[in-house]
Amino acid sequence: MSEDFFIKEFPNGLTLLSQPMSAASSAALTILTPAGASHDPADAAGAASVAAEWHVRGAGDRDTRQLQDALDELGSHHSEAVQSEHMHFSSIQLGRNLADILAIYADILQRPQLTDASFQPSRELALQDLASLEDEPARKCNLLLMEKFFPYPLGRCIYGSQETLEALTADVVRRQISAHVSAANTILAVAGNVNWDELSALVERAFGDWPGQAGPTVSVTDQPAGITHIEKDTAQTHIALAHRSVPISHDQYYAARVAGTVLSGGMSGRLFTEVREKRGLVYHVSCRHQGLKDTAGMFTYAGTRPEVAQQTCDVTVNELRRLAEGVEEHELQRAKTQLKSALVMQGESTSARAAALAADWYHLGRLRSLREISKSIEQITARDVTRYAKDWPAETLTALVIGPQTISTE
Repeated sequence: MSEDFFIKEFPNGLTLLSQPMSAASSAALTILTPAGASHDPADAAGAASVAAEWHVRGAGDRDTRQLQDALDELGSHHSEAVQSEHMHFSSIQLGRNLADILAIYADILQRPQLTDASFQPSRELALQDLASLEDEPARKCNLLLMEKFFPYPLGRCIYGSQETLEALTADVVRRQISAHVSAANTILAVAGNVNWDELSALVERAFGDWPGQAGPTVSVTDQPAGITHIEKDTAQTHIALAHRSVPISHDQYYAARVAGTVLSGGMSGRLFTEVREKRGLVYHVSCRHQGLKDTAGMFTYAGTRPEVAQQTCDVTVNELRRLAEGVEEHELQRAKTQLKSALVMQGESTSARAAALAADWYHLGRLRSLREISKSIEQITARDVTRYAKDWPAETLTALVIGPQTISTE
């Protein structure tokens, strides 16, 4: 597979990235524009989530129905989402339809209709998404833990709260869109069946005159560690833990990823083996690396019965800390194989490659080939993993518990 990259930075601040994939029939695009949840004012938390939905409820000369019909007729599988720093748009379709899709997204980003009539259903969908967390306590637990762990407001729940969503007005969200959605610092990544010269000309035509004025930066405040308990009379206790790790730009990043896979690489991972298989304490336990640009953490989740919640926490924390005692060679090789296998599957997906290009540019200011990533993983030794675990120990933990009783992490 070709790993040739192309990069073009436009005068208005937009960056175009591309990786042609000669064997692909599809072309995927990812657009990151710096209008994420962390940019919402405290009293308008959730505005970015409403804005992402509102953008696709009519754009250019198409109303909501016409816009969705146009995307469907072009075979677009698309999504809109909000992250901490960015509003995220993605679409995958046949390569021959990319030009028409780009023209539609130029309308969505530059000429959204943002009518009063379409604001209310956009806000209602955000309220429904927020309410649905009550039926997904594990997801709620992890979302709220990020809010407690990351410097405020970087980890803020993308939906805000019921109070802030209900207080939102169309004018407030329009002002947020006007302040933050522009070409400045926006990343447009395309991977798949594309020709670079044609793509560059298409983007120049569609986005070249989009005004680029960077919005205000986000001021952050560190969060104290500790335990947050949301008391709820449930048959299950949900425990989420986080401790500091390294962002993708750090020289111990690959050691961190291998460490996380040793802990939680499927049914052979230490957490599954020790907490679930040997002791039967949980129905689910996992650990993942979660990073923003300048900060990151290891996030661990366990779902268990209230009567064994403390024991579950004790065993889980012990496994997190035991990593600093070293890893076996077979654990190391298995973790590296799992990570490299995931790379192979990513390399076969145009949508995964477009998303990876955009993320690399944002986090690193450069693009990584799959070969580079695979080589970096392969070079990690057991000593590297042990050194990482000692340098970034699971000692100071941030915890969030949903259930009848709280727990201790000591």
